[in-house]
Amino acid sequence: MNEFLAALDIAALGAAAPWLLAGIFLAASIIMIWRLEVLAGKGFEGTVLGTLIMPYCSGIGNLVFAWVMGRQRGSSSEVFINCLVNNVTNLTLLIGLPTVIWGVALFGKRKKLARAAAQNEQINRLSLLLTLLAGIFFTGAVWALSRDGSLDFGDGLVLVGIFLFWQCFHVFEVLKTNVRQSRTLPWSIYPELAVLLAGAVVVFWSINGLVDWIEAIESGWVSARNLGWLSGWLMVLPNALLAVYYGWRGRSEVVYASQAGDGHICIPLCLGAYALLTPAKVPAIFDLSVLVLLGALGAHLLLVAVFGRLPRAAGWLFLAGYGVFLWKGLPG
Repeated sequence: MNEFLAALDIAALGAAAPWLLAGIFLAASIIMIWRLEVLAGKGFEGTVLGTLIMPYCSGIGNLVFAWVMGRQRGSSSEVFINCLVNNVTNLTLLIGLPTVIWGVALFGKRKKLARAAAQNEQINRLSLLLTLLAGIFFTGAVWALSRDGSLDFGDGLVLVGIFLFWQCFHVFEVLKTNVRQSRTLPWSIYPELAVLLAGAVVVFWSINGLVDWIEAIESGWVSARNLGWLSGWLMVLPNALLAVYYGWRGRSEVVYASQAGDGHICIPLCLGAYALLTPAKVPAIFDLSVLVLLGALGAHLLLVAVFGRLPRAAGWLFLAGYGVFLWKGLPG
């Protein structure tokens, strides 16, 4: 499949090439997300679906971007910015907007629940709180390791290692749940995983082409000097589709878990993977981004723990926080 994609002469399309590449990237991401709906009923449900499976599909673009830039020894600041823009957008705009439009009632939506349903709701609440706490921990770990101004190979090993441990934890949670319910993962999940793998290959090809196209532009806002911002916004679009779709369906817990889980792909996995390939220097926007991320994660943690929901007023505050991030962080 890689050979087939490499043989396609996208450059022959001229000015239409980047639009086609962006469209292919979005189409592959949508197909991957669509097949996740099938996986949702095959042993991956609720917050586990949002934390363990969806982030790889919505965040694969960021991971591919970090790999491509690391392999090409590209600007490390652009990889940092890509990841930071992704995470800040997830935790402010993409949670704040569904809250303002539909409201986000996570838990306690009904006063009286059957014992099993109430227990399941409490487990989901604890899982979501753990996911948000992990986000705080991961952001703090990146801040601590980068205090010398860069991330080196050893730092990359630590970041990738803690991410893999986090994923192993969720895998064993799924397995324990299936044992308790005397349920096994059906063989039919493997064709779905094959579709996801094929989608990942297409995403890799399209991102690689888009990076090459942008890096060839030397002037203007859409140019190599703003590659981190441009790629961050493009790669957050699949997660935006998730937020809108599950917000519309009233599955707020998946909206929340998918946004936080996607953030874990960027911080620490993407930054760690890049640092394994080449040292990563911290950009000027890093401190502002860390403050926004920790503030947003802390607010989400408090709201979920105390109220089990997000008031619409909180949604407006998250949107305002994103506006401040753009105002202070965007290059002139």
